[in-house]
Amino acid sequence: MEIIRKYFSFTFEQEKRFIALKDIYSTWNAQVNVISRKDIDMLYERHVLHSLGIAKVIQFKRNTLILDVGTGGGFPGIPLAIMFPESNFFLTDSIGKKITVVNAVVNELKLNNVKAVQTRAEQVEAKFDFIVSRAVTDLTEFYAWVGNKINKEGSNQLQNGILYLKGGDVSEEIKQLELANKKQKIKNQVFELKDFFTEEFFETKKLVYLTKE
Repeated sequence: MEIIRKYFSFTFEQEKRFIALKDIYSTWNAQVNVISRKDIDMLYERHVLHSLGIAKVIQFKRNTLILDVGTGGGFPGIPLAIMFPESNFFLTDSIGKKITVVNAVVNELKLNNVKAVQTRAEQVEAKFDFIVSRAVTDLTEFYAWVGNKINKEGSNQLQNGILYLKGGDVSEEIKQLELANKKQKIKNQVFELKDFFTEEFFETKKLVYLTKE
């Protein structure tokens, strides 16, 4: 938890929820393996803080609608929902047992701003201000899934779009994305998480922001 406090300050309620994450995930992970065994000991660095990399780029305003695609055990959606209690989060994953764990975490934390559903991204019919995810596929395929699910109008400091956590060199993926969507003008910006967090884990981690011009 100290690693989170190093970079963020919280209300008492937020801190209580972040602290509770370790025990909740440890208990559930023993039953349903949603986080690798080696990563459960690094939960706050590799999952919680990684998810909160998005909070270093944008502070979601009240009533912002956010879709988390391929949420797995609830990342980045649950840490972001704790951080932004006045925004609304819709977490999806195609694997039912993962959503079972997510719903259990949501219920234990009493996160009233989160809804989690077992579904594929392509089957989501609603539109959102932002779509977040952690490297579920390459950018071209991901954009094909969700590019049409973004609200045109928004009130945040960033224009509505996609916030995608990804490791390694993303330049080739961005080039392929642009080639596959020549009729659209997609603006991109890549944020290096090492600019925000000093831990070695973040050395190659990035946040890709995509929006339509």
